[in-house]
Amino acid sequence: MICIGERIKAELERQERGVSWLAGKLGCSRKMVYRLFEKNSIDTLLLMRISKVLHRDFFREFSGELEDV
Repeated sequence: MICIGERIKAELERQERGVSWLAGKLGCSRKMVYRLFEKNSIDTLLLMRISKVLHRDFFREFSGELEDV
């Protein structure tokens, strides 16, 4: 199972960006971003916004998992 929060955190670290940066781009608090890192699932609209901000298609990663089913 994909833990989307861990993937988002890893991508943020890979890009050498901070939690404050992501929170600012999303218009939310740092606390919300830290909570996001712990989630196994998130709202699709939020995931789309995060995908755009980080320039990474997280949806493709999920759909790729379907090929293994």
